[in-house]
Amino acid sequence: MNKPTLVILAAGIGSRYGGLKQLDTFTPEGDTILDFSIYDAVQAGFGKVVFIIRKSIETEFTAVFNKKLAGKIEVEYVFQELDNIPARFKDNKREKPWGTGHAVLMAKEVVKENFTVINADDFYGKEAFEVMAKSLMAMDPSSDNYNMMGYQLKNTISENGFVSRGECQVSDKGFLTGVVERTHIEKIEGDLQYKNDEGVFTAIADDTIVSMNFWGFTPNYFKVSETMFEAFLEKNHQEMKAEFFIPIVVNAVIENKTGSVEVLQSASKWFGVTYKEDKEIVTKAIKDLKDNGVYPTYLWN
Repeated sequence: MNKPTLVILAAGIGSRYGGLKQLDTFTPEGDTILDFSIYDAVQAGFGKVVFIIRKSIETEFTAVFNKKLAGKIEVEYVFQELDNIPARFKDNKREKPWGTGHAVLMAKEVVKENFTVINADDFYGKEAFEVMAKSLMAMDPSSDNYNMMGYQLKNTISENGFVSRGECQVSDKGFLTGVVERTHIEKIEGDLQYKNDEGVFTAIADDTIVSMNFWGFTPNYFKVSETMFEAFLEKNHQEMKAEFFIPIVVNAVIENKTGSVEVLQSASKWFGVTYKEDKEIVTKAIKDLKDNGVYPTYLWN
């Protein structure tokens, strides 16, 4: 069986963080958060990593990762650019990226096996990659049966500002029945709340299962997604802020009953950086993991 592929969403601009957080280092040894995700994926049995980046950061990315990963795992780079869309939709003045769903489509020419998608700036944990790898290796590559790693909302919040999360509805049997993209969730006076499209804040439960963009897909995903992205552009190509998110595709598969999405869970601790102030917390958490022997001092030696 083909080893699964790790696809990394790393084209973000990092406006709230104030810099290129994908390449920021969190240890004296020069480790990025991404180093740990790739290390965990290699240990779990993934055979290839695909970085989805922008052309403008290609030089920095290849300088960091080509040397580290040489001989460890196959590496590919693909590019998410605003004009990577069908020609008939290019008559717009858009400056904002088209979203995570568009980003994943950039990998369709280099991914022919079951694959997982992750964010570049999230630390998902060793066990989470083991659970995902096992699930992907058992998944029928010709099906539209997917999965996602679920996390409790309270464990994914920044104390330094709002975050974006996919709010998940999960059946008694552990399958996703729907996901709503919440682009603004924050803790207000001790309670978690999300802001809707009208700007109204609404309470949301601490133990709500959310998506951290840790998805497991078959190659069929690209075919489904490409058709939906064209339909999305038909309606939205003149919109300045509309985004094509991964959950748009996932919801369609569920609603049309063409496939299913199993919600996986693990005991791994998630943490990540949205704001510069989050860095101190993440740095300490990674130091503790190295001190406790979960990771070697030098990951790639």
